[in-house]
Amino acid sequence: MSGATVRATGIVTVVLAGLLASAYVLGRSLVPEQHATTTGVASSTAGPHYADQPPSTEFPAAPGRALPDTSPDADPSAPDGGGDDGPGPFGARTATGSARVALTFDDGPDPRWTPQVLALLSQYGVKATFCVVGENVESHPDLLRSIVAEGHTVCNHSWRHDVNLGKRSPETIRADLLRTNDAILAAAPDAHIAYYRQPGGAWTASVVSVCAELGLTPLHWNVDPSDWKAPGATTIEATVRTQTGPGAIVLMHDAGGDRSGTVAALQRLLPELLSRFELEPLPVDAP
Repeated sequence: MSGATVRATGIVTVVLAGLLASAYVLGRSLVPEQHATTTGVASSTAGPHYADQPPSTEFPAAPGRALPDTSPDADPSAPDGGGDDGPGPFGARTATGSARVALTFDDGPDPRWTPQVLALLSQYGVKATFCVVGENVESHPDLLRSIVAEGHTVCNHSWRHDVNLGKRSPETIRADLLRTNDAILAAAPDAHIAYYRQPGGAWTASVVSVCAELGLTPLHWNVDPSDWKAPGATTIEATVRTQTGPGAIVLMHDAGGDRSGTVAALQRLLPELLSRFELEPLPVDAP
């Protein structure tokens, strides 16, 4: 073999080795980082952090299920506040089951907004349901204790508000929900966790199946003022006022961004809603 041929062969070998090494590094970078949960099951930490993603509620319903009608033209006299009279996506709960109305607050606890919401609820003697994010509970256990001590219902809202959690493996979903439950109980051992609300309302059969295993009722809503978009107190108030009917579950947020509009709207809404309905926390002994 000539010297030129040997040199050419050597160059090709080096190039191929470099390409293989690059492919290996790229492949490793695409594997989600894993961490051990309190239950010993590894779950993925891939995906955007809670604070980096909007708490979107614009997801399609499951096949054959209609999402609640929250349009301005919805009939406010309908029993469920103008939405579909049946169950929500994948059978998630969308009504209280009585003429009473439930206010729910997602994504907290938050050191700025949650105390303001709690103060308003206390002022009017109203109990509500707080769908809490695990990592926020871990950061602010005192606020979770206040929620429980004041008689509000606590709902699991995932560890870090991963809107794609339902697309992950059942093992990952289970670890996420259990980790959040553990954080809630670490902060408030007497808390009763009967509900789970999927971030973004992005329900899947896998999420609902894990909820059944863990004894959690999937909790949706049928009144959504999209307050997470911060449309202003007037818009939030008008949507809740016109769309809330007997049995409604109202979705609002006490974290995840500027919630001054939500707080201002709530201050005006509470006396009006109390004049029309009984307001209740969702029962901890969920059916």
